[in-house]
Amino acid sequence: MAGKKAKFALADFFSNLFSNFGRIVLTNLIFAVPLAVFTVAFYFLDSALKLNGYFILLLAIIPISPFFAGVTLVTSRLARGQEELEVFPTFVEGVKSNWKRFLFHGVVTYFAVIFSYFSIRLYSAMISNPNMDSFFLVMLYVCLIISIIITVAFLFIFYYVPSMTVTFELSLKNIYKNSALMSFGEFKHNIIATFGLFVVALLCATILLFVGNANSSIALIITTAILMVFFVPTIVSYVINASVYPGMYNLMTEKEKRSKKIDKKMDNRRKGQFIDDEEEENHINDEFLDLDIEENKDGDEYIFYNGKMVKRSVIIKMKREKAEGKSDES
Repeated sequence: MAGKKAKFALADFFSNLFSNFGRIVLTNLIFAVPLAVFTVAFYFLDSALKLNGYFILLLAIIPISPFFAGVTLVTSRLARGQEELEVFPTFVEGVKSNWKRFLFHGVVTYFAVIFSYFSIRLYSAMISNPNMDSFFLVMLYVCLIISIIITVAFLFIFYYVPSMTVTFELSLKNIYKNSALMSFGEFKHNIIATFGLFVVALLCATILLFVGNANSSIALIITTAILMVFFVPTIVSYVINASVYPGMYNLMTEKEKRSKKIDKKMDNRRKGQFIDDEEEENHINDEFLDLDIEENKDGDEYIFYNGKMVKRSVIIKMKREKAEGKSDES
């Protein structure tokens, strides 16, 4: 059964991808405009300041992030197989409704990338020192492993943050809390998403390697620009959403149902009602049907049992229905 579900999920993935490929390209073209503008702007700013440390260049992540809300909304709907989707209005809707929270996500992403890149780079460089003492070398390896684990955790968390933001009305605190929990709880889907991204990266690397064999730096730059303008950001978003969205949506909606059920129970308790309407029948089946009730007795008094009061006529009715059900099964 699990194998069949996996086959159906994979079939849906490629079916939605190929049938909506034009929409994916169009979405990427729209996103490419702010991507190019802010990347070029911060590149020249970095060159002017002559820092050469990627601190300034990576700042482009922050103003670009609100536009990624549009990409996320489009790809999440395409991954669900939504038909008749209009790309530009959906993109604008995503940006307009979520730009503030995505701006915050951009700041968080910036610091996460800075931490991951420079910590791994720093510890890797220090480990390569041949004169390093063995004790400090072991400590550096431990720090490097911890940095890699934190980087992977950041990656898994940001599989969910954009999609959860455009799908549910949640506070930033709950978005990050739920995303952090799912980064571990939905480990299988995270691995699937990571494998999908690896395939995308491998395809892009193969194309660039093929172009690079021509020993033309200009051709390499043009090819990289074409991939970024037409395909990569939206394909990446689509792969992530197709991998993690169904599990995330089911968990969040089930959590919401449980929360509403608990709120209703608490409200009933405050009103002095200790048996909820939807559970009354189950309570009767489980706790009252073993009672010996005189069916011909006059009156319809309440019967007290295990801290609950239930009318005699209700118990008799439930006993008869249960007996009829057993006779039908036999």
